[in-house]
Amino acid sequence: MTTEIVTDPAVRPAVMRRIVWSSIIGTAVEWYDFLIYATATALVFSHLFFPSSNPSISAIAAFGTYAVGFLARPLGAVIFGHLGDKIGRKTTLVSTIIIMGMGTFLIGVLPTYGQIGIAAPILLVLLRILQGIGLGGEWGGAVLMVVESAPAKRRGLLGSAVQVGNPIGNLVAIAIFAVLSRLPDSDFLGWAWRIPFLLSIALIGVGLFIRLRLEETPAFRQLKVERAVARVPIVEIFRYHRRAFFIAVGLKIAEISYASIAGVFVISYATGHLGLPRTTILNAVMLSSIIALFSIPLFGWLSDKLGRKSMFYAGCLFCAAFAFPMFALLDTADPAIVSLTVIIAISGGQMVMFGVGAPWYAELFTARLRYTGASLGFQVGAALSGGLTPLIAVALLSWSGGATWPVSVFLIGCALITAFATLKAPETARQELV
Repeated sequence: MTTEIVTDPAVRPAVMRRIVWSSIIGTAVEWYDFLIYATATALVFSHLFFPSSNPSISAIAAFGTYAVGFLARPLGAVIFGHLGDKIGRKTTLVSTIIIMGMGTFLIGVLPTYGQIGIAAPILLVLLRILQGIGLGGEWGGAVLMVVESAPAKRRGLLGSAVQVGNPIGNLVAIAIFAVLSRLPDSDFLGWAWRIPFLLSIALIGVGLFIRLRLEETPAFRQLKVERAVARVPIVEIFRYHRRAFFIAVGLKIAEISYASIAGVFVISYATGHLGLPRTTILNAVMLSSIIALFSIPLFGWLSDKLGRKSMFYAGCLFCAAFAFPMFALLDTADPAIVSLTVIIAISGGQMVMFGVGAPWYAELFTARLRYTGASLGFQVGAALSGGLTPLIAVALLSWSGGATWPVSVFLIGCALITAFATLKAPETARQELV
């Protein structure tokens, strides 16, 4: 199906279509690399890299390495945001996909704790850091390639389309693990878990082919002509644009907390605490990603009509209202109810703000600081909430003796933070970029 894209004369419809699809496919490759680690955290790493007689300690250690990837993402945003604002969006994106892909591939050949002892989890952490740096630099550039080329009246729709790369990458990752998880545990934990990581080497080639065909954005080309490129973008942001930065951080908190709970922590909770088979949760997450292929651009389109703020308020309301019912439904241990709960949590708690946030983060900053500002705000928010949420949830569950109410209170707190950031943020829908 071909979608007609009406845009500024500087960017022809055919060129705009290529930019959008290239960004979607490129981010799908990057998200696949990052998200297979999330799935393997719950299913593999606690057994093979952090063995312990106490399952809670193993889970906390495994989720700790998951968190490291998120904590490394701001570093990637600083490094590649600086490069993206200095030398261009396109060149930077080529580097990030190589870094991400190599880190993922090397995890697939990593010896386990039983083979090399303590060196195994140390190397795993280092490679997870490499993944985080790659994704930290990737996201902002991919979004800016579209947002800086799109017409103001369709920037929400087209900017959100880049986020479709997330469910595509997640679908591929979950589908592979869903198939492999049907194998006996001895085969799955012995060799099969490595396959999704090893496939990354082929995806690097696909991503590079796509990225090298892109052109630089009109906004950055204009900055070069005017010699208005920022010398040290991060210094300017913290000196003159702190408000926009902290707003961007706050906007990310609620969305990524729900993504981490419903898409990562629940896999561990349902299999370990409720005794449900792996395939039940993996299939639910996979269905959520299928729905997201359509819901993300829908939410982006609605934000062009109703405004970015209205959509975020709706997302925050859902996040707070569903925090307690979510665990009550999960605790039924009914496979159908649990699957539906995961789908609702991801669709309403994550995807509304995930889709709308892509153009909104970029719109908060001027062109000379946009790569660094949007990337750093997004990634710091992701690090604070996304990286630590599964770890916090496991710790709260252990502290409460298995009761889930502290996790629900935590999710409500995250929703309130994002609601406050939404209140302070400017409405940018249908306005021209500066």
